Amino acid sequence: MNDGTITLPWLVIRQDDNGNRYRVGRYATRAEAQKIADSLDGRGHKQLYWVERIGQNGSTATAN
Repeated sequence: MNDGTITLPWLVIRQDDNGNRYRVGRYATRAEAQKIADSLDGRGHKQLYWVERIGQNGSTATAN
C-alpha cells in the first residue's frame, strides 16, 4: 500500500428470506470477515451470511 490507503477487500454479505442481498461490512482480512459472518450466523435468524473478496477490478468472488 504505497499510496497510504487502507485496503478492505473482504466483504460480509447477508441474504434475507426473500433472496435480497446486502453488504454488511468490509474488512481487511478474511479471518476478520469470517469471524463477523460466523457471529451473525450464530444468532439463529433465517438470513444467510458469507464472505466474498473484492478483486482489484472491483469484482467479487465467494471465498469458501
